[in-house]
Amino acid sequence: MAVPQVVIVGRPNVGKSSLFNWLANARLAIVDDHPGITRDRITHLMDVGDRYFELVDTGGIGIHDADNLTEHIEQQIEIAIDSADVILFVVDVRDGILPLDQEVADRLRYVDVPILCVANKTDDERLNSQADEFYKLGRGKLVRVSTKQNRGKSELMNLIIDRLPPSLGTEMAVGEEEPTMRIAIVGRRNVGKSTFVNTLAKAERMIVSEIPGTTRDSVDVHFELDGKAFIAIDTPGLRPAKSRKTDIDFYSTHRAQRSIRRADVVFLFFDCAQRISKVDKQLGDYIAKQYKPCILVVNKWDLLSDTMPTEKWVRYLNDTFHAMHFAPIAFITGMTGKNVKALLNHGQMLYRQSRGRTATGPLNRLLADAIHRNLPALYQNRRPKVYYATQVGIQPPTIVLFCNEPLAFTKPYKRYLLGVVREGLDFNEVPIKLYLRKRTKRDSRDEIDAELDRMERGHT
Repeated sequence: MAVPQVVIVGRPNVGKSSLFNWLANARLAIVDDHPGITRDRITHLMDVGDRYFELVDTGGIGIHDADNLTEHIEQQIEIAIDSADVILFVVDVRDGILPLDQEVADRLRYVDVPILCVANKTDDERLNSQADEFYKLGRGKLVRVSTKQNRGKSELMNLIIDRLPPSLGTEMAVGEEEPTMRIAIVGRRNVGKSTFVNTLAKAERMIVSEIPGTTRDSVDVHFELDGKAFIAIDTPGLRPAKSRKTDIDFYSTHRAQRSIRRADVVFLFFDCAQRISKVDKQLGDYIAKQYKPCILVVNKWDLLSDTMPTEKWVRYLNDTFHAMHFAPIAFITGMTGKNVKALLNHGQMLYRQSRGRTATGPLNRLLADAIHRNLPALYQNRRPKVYYATQVGIQPPTIVLFCNEPLAFTKPYKRYLLGVVREGLDFNEVPIKLYLRKRTKRDSRDEIDAELDRMERGHT
């Protein structure tokens, strides 16, 4: 039920960024004949009819980056493929099948989402038959397009829409069951993650040891509490980058990050007797960037409960993790199970918040009241306007504001609106995605302005 992601992949120089800009109707990605221009993922929210999805551009698979960023580029591609709901595998008709195209096809062999093979640079009908050779790759329905000649766009967009998962409803359907909650348990080495998992499972499922770094891979442990099923994802303990000396350390970091992406809720563990480290901060930053609900868990609290007030650790965490100021904080002793049940119950609360849905009416009334109380600052001598808002996804709750000029709203004002939504719609402890989109000429919806008019009339 998250906003679906349509991910563009392919070898360098097949026109991925051109395709991205063409579909988005905006020049968002840099287009250049030199390979390796796109390094990070670039995301754009698409609104096609009544369907929303995120279009994601990625770097070229198989490129050797001149600035030694190949590892970073590959990691960004892996993240994009992992999160994809539809994949656009882009190839170049004029070049034909190259070895790197086959490498990309092999990489997509076990990807369990719909794939469209987009034969780019099919500039006219004479090249249609030339595109047929890409059927050999066996990766998705072949669609011929040309970003340069504006050819095949409607067909491609219709094929994408047909392959998207069901859209978000404003309420859970009758009989719809809440999926089993997946909890990623992350933290640096020797903070008690495996001991905590053993307590949950009431069995020695993990190797618990005083030697840091015992858990080298992510392991799923299924358990029940009060008749409710859970999946705990135990992850390797992480060490600072400068201390990663083996391939095991390298892959442990990637597996921990992948576990965070798979999770519904993340428990970020700390040892109460140790200071917050750079690794802790990096984990917190990664969790925040993935928009994952998180509980900051101070473990082994029995060691300090008689000598240190919890408020001191709360201030310490709040001062350190500014981007997660809304995340709750728990104090537990994983060895004995103290406060573990309360932690799981709180995790369930966050899970339900992240899956919360709100109708358009209450959302627009809430935002109209917020704007009435605190108007946005003038932009180029004009007052920015929000016409209406709608929720388009869950996990995380995703809100789109349609306005006259997205760039006119400052970051502090967007944070203000996010805070209003978080408190007013029971999303108070989970991250929220907020998109600002320019209202199109054919769109006449103006719920917030109408609500503001009613407030003004009532005030006078």
